[in-house]
Amino acid sequence: MMTVEEIFAEDRRNPPPERSLPWAETRGGVTVVVEPKPHWAGDMRAFRLDAREYCHYADWSANGGRARFYGHIDTCGGDLLLKARVMVAREIADRLWG
Repeated sequence: MMTVEEIFAEDRRNPPPERSLPWAETRGGVTVVVEPKPHWAGDMRAFRLDAREYCHYADWSANGGRARFYGHIDTCGGDLLLKARVMVAREIADRLWG
């Protein structure tokens, strides 16, 4: 049976556009959590770890901590990671991972 950490580590082996779980990145002293790209989106979003702000991943990739962040009413990077970990843990409990 795989652990939550193993599942996240395996997902991080994929290139960013092919990942299905959020991951943290730090640049210029700023840490964000990148939300995987849904099929309908033009770009991924990067949420500040502890603030309800986001930027476009392309801007984050190019400018790091100097990227332009926008307010977000209810999501921060920590929320994304927590929700994903809970989802994976639930799937493990339901024996969806081997």
